Amino acid sequence: MDPECARLLPALCDVLADPRQPVADDTCLEKLLDWFKAVTEAGSSLLLLQDHPCLVELLFHVLKPQDLSSRILSFALRLAGIFAAQENCFQYLQGDPSLFVASAAGQLLVRVLDLALCGPAEGRISLQAWDWPACARKIVCHLEDCLRSEATPRVTQALHVLTTAFGHCHGLWTQGLWVQLSPLVARLLEKDPVPAPHALVDLLLSVARSSMLSSDPGLWETAAQTLSRLSPTQAGPLAAGILKLQDCPQALRIQAFGVLLQPLAFVLEATAQAPGMPGLLEGAAGDLMAVDTLPPSKSACVGLLCSALAHLELLQPLVGVAQPASALAAGLAAGTDAPAPPQPQRPSPWPQAPLLAAVVAILRLCNGSAAPSSEAGSRLCAMLGGCVRVQRAALDFLGVLSQGLGPQELVTQVFAILLEYLVSPDSSPTVLKKAFQATLRWLLSSAAPPGCCDLEPYAQLVLGELLSVLRKRLCSPCWEVRDSGLEFLTQMTRHRGGQAGFRQALLASKVPELTRQLLQDPESYVRASAVAAVGQLSSWGLLAAPSSPEHAATPQKTPLEELLLVLTTDSEGFPRRAVMRVFTEWLRDGYADVAEDPERFVARVLQAASGDLDWEVRVQGLELALAFLEQLLGPCGPSAAAPPGALAQALQALCRVQLFEFAFRSLFDCDRPVAQKSCDLLLFLRAKATPSSNSQEAGDGPDVTSVEAALRRWQAGEQGQPLGELAPEAVLAVLRSMDLEALQDTLAESSDHVERSPQSLLQDMLATVDVLGDNEADCY
Repeated sequence: MDPECARLLPALCDVLADPRQPVADDTCLEKLLDWFKAVTEAGSSLLLLQDHPCLVELLFHVLKPQDLSSRILSFALRLAGIFAAQENCFQYLQGDPSLFVASAAGQLLVRVLDLALCGPAEGRISLQAWDWPACARKIVCHLEDCLRSEATPRVTQALHVLTTAFGHCHGLWTQGLWVQLSPLVARLLEKDPVPAPHALVDLLLSVARSSMLSSDPGLWETAAQTLSRLSPTQAGPLAAGILKLQDCPQALRIQAFGVLLQPLAFVLEATAQAPGMPGLLEGAAGDLMAVDTLPPSKSACVGLLCSALAHLELLQPLVGVAQPASALAAGLAAGTDAPAPPQPQRPSPWPQAPLLAAVVAILRLCNGSAAPSSEAGSRLCAMLGGCVRVQRAALDFLGVLSQGLGPQELVTQVFAILLEYLVSPDSSPTVLKKAFQATLRWLLSSAAPPGCCDLEPYAQLVLGELLSVLRKRLCSPCWEVRDSGLEFLTQMTRHRGGQAGFRQALLASKVPELTRQLLQDPESYVRASAVAAVGQLSSWGLLAAPSSPEHAATPQKTPLEELLLVLTTDSEGFPRRAVMRVFTEWLRDGYADVAEDPERFVARVLQAASGDLDWEVRVQGLELALAFLEQLLGPCGPSAAAPPGALAQALQALCRVQLFEFAFRSLFDCDRPVAQKSCDLLLFLRAKATPSSNSQEAGDGPDVTSVEAALRRWQAGEQGQPLGELAPEAVLAVLRSMDLEALQDTLAESSDHVERSPQSLLQDMLATVDVLGDNEADCY
């Protein structure tokens, strides 16, 4: 412990122990206890106890629950766990209404168990809990009492403690704890209703993920019973978790997959899908709940569908079949003969076609275009009609399903329902955004294989209708809709801008002209999205001059000039940041108007960025400067210094565009990300320009007095005076003289590194009760 902290700590403990000296700042107490916890976990607990026994007395006898906020007490309990103390923790676990305190008490019990049963003597610890030390037996008995209790809160708290134990502790004693308590956990399933179902699911997944416990056959039996006993909504997280495990019985995987598929199977049945559609539950376990029972309420139905769609969405991208050869190759690439660890696998077979049909049916139920012929289907229409939450979840899953194949008839239905949502005036802005995203994924997935130059014919037909819809959406009075449309256009152009079919359809739609007009949109988010879209359209040569007579006589600005105008005149930061990103991309990709005179382009952009008040614009300016450097000297990374001739030409170009003026000023920027970026840039330049074997002799360099004086003034906050014309030799000399590594380390520290130190914290707390004089307070 720091000597100054050790000097202040006894006085602080006296203050906290005196009820006549209240410390009003709960935040300081929290930070103090957190600091104590960090100190003791770093191995200083014994020293701390020997030097300051008053601290332990303070923790267990002075900090009473009624005198503290629940957050303070939770920190005290966590700290108590470091010292393996457990006084009063049971009462906090049993009855305290605060989640903070209950959680901290549970962590304390787990900590005590781990300290009592781990360590050098762990190999001699019996797996039978009745042979454990007294403190551990007391905790186990307490957990047994809780699991037998008729009070659901007590059961919940015990399950939380066990979840923490099996999730964070990996000693042999965890096997004995599970053997002792698993029968009581299984008996919870005999109660009606099952108490604390969510906590029970968390516990079973925690045990299943433990390499020391997952081999217990009783675990899988209990998991199977839990899937059968809980409602589909409650069992969904357990089913999804089981499907992400590696060592799990196949029968249980089938049962778990069936649980997730049940709601969608019900939708297919209730909407009377065409005969011959493969069923979703083929091959599933026979004891699954029948699909002819409709959830009793709208909220239950919506929650069940959204949960099932979300879980299935996470499963679909996983690899469907294990690839041992690929795993071995990955292991060899990592430098070892062992295969790479197995990855979670998607259930196989994956019912792609029924899932597509079910999601399309859900979306039709939501927008009212379904025509169910059964009572269950009519009830579903009534419950799901206009439900934005289900629409969002279904569109997300539909987009993910684009990664799989499907029969042409279903793909046609997919594009049809997406167009319905994009056209409908009833689609909310958030639903429209999801519909655009899903449409983009399906359009990109249905394109021709690599090497072909055009879109697949059906997608080309859909694209024409889609661009007609997009043109109308870009004129929407709702700015969120205009913004979503521009984002869709940007991404579609990025991926398909070189395809003849896309180019032809886009130019015929007049969408590029509308996009250009949106650079003057009243909403800054839309202007930023329009900048990104204009950048992509320009990169592919898709911004044709206006054809209307009234615009023909007016000289048309080039896209570069238009974006420079946005950079220098827009009052909001978002569009200016977008311009800088586009300019950097243009420079790297060799955009024609930039490649024509890159020095002039970089000079104009850096001049604008250097005076921008938005720090992100300045960071982007440095990113553009780095791109220019890489073009002149080669890419970043461990590489050789540039040849002398190329280096001299590059330095002269950098001086002409005043890159060094911008970089050196940024080095002392008040916004740390700007200074960090500048430091990285100058380190890269020095590595390229100053090979260690060719350093100049002392006294042989150019005069850098004026430059160093200017840098000192900038560092002191006097930013007015420019550097003026710089000679390349002077720049190199300054770079050699600067300790950029030390500056980089300093910038890497948090801004409150000094102000929030333990010493400052103790001084602040003592200053609040006038224990210290005014001169010793270090309030931040």
